[in-house]
Amino acid sequence: MSVTSNASEAARGKEVSAGVPMIEVRNLWSVFPHPGGGSVVIHKDLNLQVERGEVLTLVGGSGTGKTVLLRQMLGLNTPARGTILIHGEPLAALSGSRAATHVGMLFQQGALFSAFSVLENIAFPLKETGAIPKALVREAAMLKLRMVGLQPGDAGKRPSDLSGGMIKRVALARALIMDPPLLMLDEPTAGLDPDSSDAFVDLLRSLHEELGLTVVMVTHDLDTLFALSTRVAVLAEQHILIAAPVADVLAFRHPFIEHFFLGERGRRALERLHVRAPAIEGQ
Repeated sequence: MSVTSNASEAARGKEVSAGVPMIEVRNLWSVFPHPGGGSVVIHKDLNLQVERGEVLTLVGGSGTGKTVLLRQMLGLNTPARGTILIHGEPLAALSGSRAATHVGMLFQQGALFSAFSVLENIAFPLKETGAIPKALVREAAMLKLRMVGLQPGDAGKRPSDLSGGMIKRVALARALIMDPPLLMLDEPTAGLDPDSSDAFVDLLRSLHEELGLTVVMVTHDLDTLFALSTRVAVLAEQHILIAAPVADVLAFRHPFIEHFFLGERGRRALERLHVRAPAIEGQ
């Protein structure tokens, strides 16, 4: 037995028919206790579909629950109400090793184990789940290490020896080690200098195309958003205000969208892409 693209094909074989969304969120409520008593409703009757093969970016103001929703789709948090389906199956039915083969997660700061080497970090999910024979774990981890643009000589390094860009790449390799068809990214380029950010975006774009991944991403970085997004879902007023291609979102009239996309920072990003921002009434 060898570690080849057969693992990816096996993972794809678990998916249901193309007509079923990769993720479907139905009537989701997120409710948290308030320190002063009572509760706070973050999401109310939120509905969202993520289609197979797309890159969907979640944006919203502070406190709108972008990362909360991401963690709920990953199964790390449980909504107060509502249903989340992954490949047509209730998320609650995907536990343990089954969940690991469906979804990979890249956390904002990488979340690497400081006492583990690079290779041990990448291989950790394989060892925990026993997904493949132990004799093949190193081969699989080395394959993913090279896939994200790292060198074999990096395998024995500790996280403290790595640059910010290398930490992101190791964390990405670990997220992909089980060949999941679905990848979730929380601020993937946060903390990176412009050159490292551009290189990481290029890597994500390449892997998305080569592996046929479905990607759900939270980011405040407009360059990353414009470079990668198939659609953008805007969280506002406790629900998804609009989920559409970037051009349609830019044309949607709402104070948050106008501030986020059409303010000075957004217009600079659009200019770099040679895209004309729509005019705002009254300006």
